[in-house]
Amino acid sequence: MEFMGDRATLLETGRFVQPHAGKVADAIDAVVGADRHGNDDTDDSNTDALETAGAEARHRSAADAGDTAAMSVLGALLLRRGDLDGAEPYLRGATADGDRAAANNLGVLLHQRGYADEAAGWWRIAAVAGSAAAAHALGRHFRERGDEPAAEYWLRQSAEQGHALGAYALADLLEHRGDTGAERWLRTAAEQGHREAEYRLARALERRATEECRKSDEIGRLVHRAPAGRGATTDAARTAGVQGARAGAAQPRSIDGGRAGKAAAPARRARTAEAAQPAAVGRGQGDAAYPGAVWQTDAALRKLAEAEAAAGRADTDPAANTEAHGTSRAGRRARSAANGTGAHRRPVTTGDAPTGRSGESPAADRRPPAPGEALLDEAAQWYRQAAARGHRRAALHLGAILEKRGELREAGRWYLTSAKDGEARAACALGFLLRDAGDEESAAVWWLRAAQDGDGNAANALGALHAARGEQQTAERWYRAAMDAGDVNGAYNLGLLCAAQDRTPQAEQWYRRAAYAGHREAANALAVLLLQAGDPVGAEPWFSKAAEAGSVDAAFNLGILHAGRDDDRRALTWYERAAAAGHTEAALQVGIALLRDGDDQGAERHLRCAAGSGSAEAAFRLATVLDSRRPLPGPPALGEPVAEKSECEEWYERAAEQGHRRAQVRVGMLAAGRGDMTEAARWYREAAEAGSRSGAFNLGLLLAREGSEREASLWWTRAARAGHGRAALRLALLAARRGELAEGQRWCATAVELGPAEVSERAARLREALLQELPA
Repeated sequence: MEFMGDRATLLETGRFVQPHAGKVADAIDAVVGADRHGNDDTDDSNTDALETAGAEARHRSAADAGDTAAMSVLGALLLRRGDLDGAEPYLRGATADGDRAAANNLGVLLHQRGYADEAAGWWRIAAVAGSAAAAHALGRHFRERGDEPAAEYWLRQSAEQGHALGAYALADLLEHRGDTGAERWLRTAAEQGHREAEYRLARALERRATEECRKSDEIGRLVHRAPAGRGATTDAARTAGVQGARAGAAQPRSIDGGRAGKAAAPARRARTAEAAQPAAVGRGQGDAAYPGAVWQTDAALRKLAEAEAAAGRADTDPAANTEAHGTSRAGRRARSAANGTGAHRRPVTTGDAPTGRSGESPAADRRPPAPGEALLDEAAQWYRQAAARGHRRAALHLGAILEKRGELREAGRWYLTSAKDGEARAACALGFLLRDAGDEESAAVWWLRAAQDGDGNAANALGALHAARGEQQTAERWYRAAMDAGDVNGAYNLGLLCAAQDRTPQAEQWYRRAAYAGHREAANALAVLLLQAGDPVGAEPWFSKAAEAGSVDAAFNLGILHAGRDDDRRALTWYERAAAAGHTEAALQVGIALLRDGDDQGAERHLRCAAGSGSAEAAFRLATVLDSRRPLPGPPALGEPVAEKSECEEWYERAAEQGHRRAQVRVGMLAAGRGDMTEAARWYREAAEAGSRSGAFNLGLLLAREGSEREASLWWTRAARAGHGRAALRLALLAARRGELAEGQRWCATAVELGPAEVSERAARLREALLQELPA
């Protein structure tokens, strides 16, 4: 390996120390420094003057008279024009006189003619003489030859002399080897205005920010999303498919620890995977499908600005941030618990509308920066610089960061810039942004444009849009376009479409095709179909494959499957795995299991996670746990103010407002204990009308105390027929007071049968008394 030139010896000859070799040589050094990779080592400061006919004539005259500088400049000019035959004699003449720029450009000429080794020789001479451009070209030459140590040496020589292309090429080499020093040289090149270096530096900073945030377990606080993927492998994926109906599955443990009367449905969510290239659709046909599809960019950006402003108002409006159930303290605790490890996340979809920063409170502004946030801010700055120089992928990534920050109009502007430059993914992202702003028609226009340019995710989005409109054939056509181009989501979405139309065999075919291609949600959906068909043995491997690939739903469904086999230990293992990934129902099941085992603290933690994510049953059970720790209230003192609602009451109310019947009864009882009979009657009535026998019984008691025995008997009758023994006993007493002895005996017999023991005993004594009163 011969790459260490003896620079001192060459310089001592004086061949490469020319009086004119200052400004002129440095300018020409890069005039034609282009190789076959399209790298341009040019400094165009003198280009305009050199390209004039008069200047060329003067240089030619001087060159013919033996002027070395003129020969070098003229040779560079002819080389730039592609006149290799005309340039070579002048460049060789200037090189013979020791002009380093001519030596570099002669190397370029020979490289273009295919004489790579001879070109390297001249580059070496120029590089040893101090030409940064030649050192860069020589480094590239050695890298092409696979001689990375030599390549690194010459590229480092170029980079250390301040050559932007040399710094970038060195960074590329170091990054290829996994060397941490790559970022330093990317920064060096970026600071000199190298567009691609700016983009790649931003990408490196973004990756570091994500990793730093992941290590700190605060990914939710970081506004990162990789726009290139937009798939199921990240949490930044939008659903481009249609939601399938939930299917029945093996019976899991019920919330009471016994068998559920109704089978719990294994969850199934539609998610997109990596976007691929769908089959192109003719632009004329697409434009006809969306009349008026001229890119209404101003209107679209105005709509995004309105959406951004609306999001800001929602963030700053106290009323908008009030808990829907009126349980501010419980709501705060719910949100706090939802940030824990067991918090449930709803299905993430490619381009879900982000939360904005613009409406954050001053307290939020004073919060410590999230891990990685400073890195991400710096990445955004470099993306912005590269995008301003016309880098379309930088504009795409910048738009993604701004979108997650809630700066929708600015994000849309960069997406638009990238899309107009031909970036299909940006057009697709702009479509999702417009859809989230409520403008489906404009979204469809951009999705169509992206799909026609080869974006599979956009094709899937169009399919979902048409499916939602009931245009099944059009939806299927778009899904097939995505699938035929290799997008596995197309097959999965076709499965969902067929399942929604009860075309089970076709759905199974598409699910199986996507599952074999590695689509984890398709594997889960296939397992659900097999389970429905009575094949749990065939379903289990697919559930396992999906769960091991990261499907939270499949992990939960495996828990259901094992619970149905009375294998509580393995069921709990899968429930815990799904709960740790944020599955609400799994967190509830873990909480129930821990309560059954006597671990109240662990149960409370999981129940808080599930309740904070919207589970009414978890909220009720959490309230029950907290209620059991409360001391029994003493009699109220005279003039004592009404006590503030406790946390358990707030959780009861939260569950009650979600329609939980037992919680409604409990809230009614608490209201009655405070003397608020109107509130108690309201909750009892809601529970009774929803089918709660306890609610109906308690409502009857209130009505009877108010003198409405007729209406009370109606509610007691409903409760008794639903199996409430005390209600049957009340009806028997009511009939006895009215002298309806036969009716009273009948209700006594019902009460004896229904129980509990105390009620059965009292009903039996009453029945005997009524028998004695009956006429012989």
